[in-house]
Amino acid sequence: MLPSPLAIDVRRGAVASLGTVLADRRIATEGRIAVAVGPGQGAQIAAELDLPNSEVFQVEEGTVDAATELGKKLRSGAYEAVAGIGGGKTIDVTKFAATMAGIPMVAVATNLAHDGIASPVSSLEHEGGKPSIGVTMPIAVVIDVDYVRAAPPHLVRSGVGDVISNISAIEDWELAGRVNGEPVDGMAVTFARVAAEAVLHRPDSVDSDAFLTVLAEGLVLSGMAMSVAGSSRPASGACHEILHAVTQLYPGTSNHGELAGLGALYASFLRVRHMGWSEARMHEIRDCLVRHGLPIVPSDVGLDDAAFAQAVFHAPGTRPGRFTILEHLELSRDEIGRSVKDYVEAVGR
Repeated sequence: MLPSPLAIDVRRGAVASLGTVLADRRIATEGRIAVAVGPGQGAQIAAELDLPNSEVFQVEEGTVDAATELGKKLRSGAYEAVAGIGGGKTIDVTKFAATMAGIPMVAVATNLAHDGIASPVSSLEHEGGKPSIGVTMPIAVVIDVDYVRAAPPHLVRSGVGDVISNISAIEDWELAGRVNGEPVDGMAVTFARVAAEAVLHRPDSVDSDAFLTVLAEGLVLSGMAMSVAGSSRPASGACHEILHAVTQLYPGTSNHGELAGLGALYASFLRVRHMGWSEARMHEIRDCLVRHGLPIVPSDVGLDDAAFAQAVFHAPGTRPGRFTILEHLELSRDEIGRSVKDYVEAVGR
């Protein structure tokens, strides 16, 4: 029997435990291990591992084609397990490939940019889009704080935006339950809420090892929430519809976690205005984003109000069948334009 999911090791020097994890005979009886590394710190980490029977594969692109090619190599090489070492792109490719090959996967994250580290989903580029594809979640996650600190600081901070967006996603899921009778999994909600609340009020920053540990555990817990739910529902609502719309309409605008936080704050504003939601709660989210230097208005990510409004109008089409505050309100293009203007005035710095 494999070690029960999900084994988590978050600390300084955690990478040193990777060799032991992969050498566990419950995972690899013959020690035939594959290591997939990204273009950043992954190669450096792989070089430091004592895995004499392993083979290293480079992951250059975060596409379905790249993941499929890696999956074929893992299957033809009869590997017993694979470690994906790098950022979100590398881990998503490796999760897909491991699922395709039918072998266990260990995720080794070199940044904390989003909650895909341990999720049962891979977001991969395919035919001009970036669909979320169901995969088997990792059996273990290793996050070395030393390597996280070596990543660009904005990538670490953006993870805050992604985990905080759980608050908005949960509200959307519960709204769908009340309006449409959609089943809501209480355990998945609890996991996602605990992950967000653990980060929301902390006064320290990414400069603190204690904060990085809580953030890492929160992102992993979000992944576990998605696994329990069987979908991304507990961590993806209007916030992610908006981020996907921005990404589709204006490629290269900011990153996943930053846009998730911005989308969550705007969705919270809509709840305050139209659903009687707590304004104080909205400002808790705003203050957390500001505290960590994350965007709160469109201009913070280089968009004007009209461009952001266009993304909001386009957002429901990015996740057909998902019911959120956006689908519930069905605001017209003009109404969205006015709401974005009012939002900027309400939350602007």
